[in-house]
Parts: sequence; C-alpha cells; structure tokens
Amino acid sequence: MGLSAKQIKTGLDAVAKLEPKFGLALKQAGYPEPRIRERGYGTLMRTIVGQQVSVAAAASMWRKFEAHVGEELAPERVLESDFDQLRACGLSRQKQGYMRSLCELVVSGGLDFDNLPKDDEEAIAQLTLIKGIGRWSAEIYLLFAEGRGDIWPAGDLAVQAGLHKLLDLPERPSEKATRDMAEKWRPHRGATAIFTWHCYNNPAL
Repeated sequence: MGLSAKQIKTGLDAVAKLEPKFGLALKQAGYPEPRIRERGYGTLMRTIVGQQVSVAAAASMWRKFEAHVGEELAPERVLESDFDQLRACGLSRQKQGYMRSLCELVVSGGLDFDNLPKDDEEAIAQLTLIKGIGRWSAEIYLLFAEGRGDIWPAGDLAVQAGLHKLLDLPERPSEKATRDMAEKWRPHRGATAIFTWHCYNNPAL
C-alpha cells in the first residue's frame, strides 16, 4: 500500500516548515516517488530471499522458489517441502529456517497480516517474532506495505547519511541521535525517511 504521493508531499511540506534546509533540498531534488510493496507475508518472503545476496541472485532464487511453491505462495506448501527441495531453489539452511518460522506463524494464526496492531511498536514486536526479521525489516514492511506514516528506521545507514547531507551535520549521526532529532517531525517521519533515501547520493544536491 505504501504512502501515496499526496501523503509524501503533505508530510514533507510540514517538515520543511520546521527545517528550512529540507525546504531547500525539496526545491533542488524534488519530491520522491512513492515506494509501495504488497501487504502480506509474500513481501516478507521476498525479504528473506533477498537478505545478504545480490539483486540478481535474489531474483534467480525467487523465480525458482515461486515455481516450486506456486504463485499463491501458500505457506503450507513451504512447510511440507523438505530441505533438498528448498535448497534447489537456492535457499540456504538459514534462509529455510527463517522461511519456516514465517510460515509457521502464518499457519498457526500467530501472525495475521490483515490485522497487525495499530500501534507501530506493537506491530514491530509481532513482525520480529519471525526469525531473521529484525527491527529494520519490520519498519520497512510497515512503511512500504502498510503505508504507516510515522515509521522512522533510525538504524538505516542511508537515512543517517541522508540527514548528514541534508542538515549539513559535522558527521553522520548515530542511531540514537537520528531517532532523537526526528521526534519533532512526528507524525511525518515516514515521508521524511523516504526523502532521505531520495537525497542520498542524489546528484542534484
């Protein structure tokens, strides 16, 4: 679902009133495009497949995985697959463990992607029950698949580097400093995060 272009613009316009340097960067780099992922466990399946491998390798593994389990990505199909079947898709023992953890939670009802808690921290806590899904992956899911407007992945190095550049800071801020400085940008931190990615290594700036 993700944040719409209108939501991103509204959020950034509000933050720019608080941070003039953001306003200047908006004039130079323009507004970022929406980043949208599908809601549901399939998106986190893709996340697991893509962890610590190249884009090309992830795409190859995903094609094999989807061919094996079917386009519906039924979690039951994953759980009934043996090690060698999933290994043939390119999934390491570790990735298989993460994938099975996700599918077991979905099948058991321990994780309902249609009814995650409305409170962001509670939703993050539920998503991180999945082995291999840490806070960053949970935050990215909530921002891009659910369009939660105040998600702030302060541990993301590109967010930190983007703030370093945008605000002309003496050094890249730590995760704690990144989290602290964004408190005044609530409830528009999601749009702000998208803008930091947009500006990171942007030649217009």
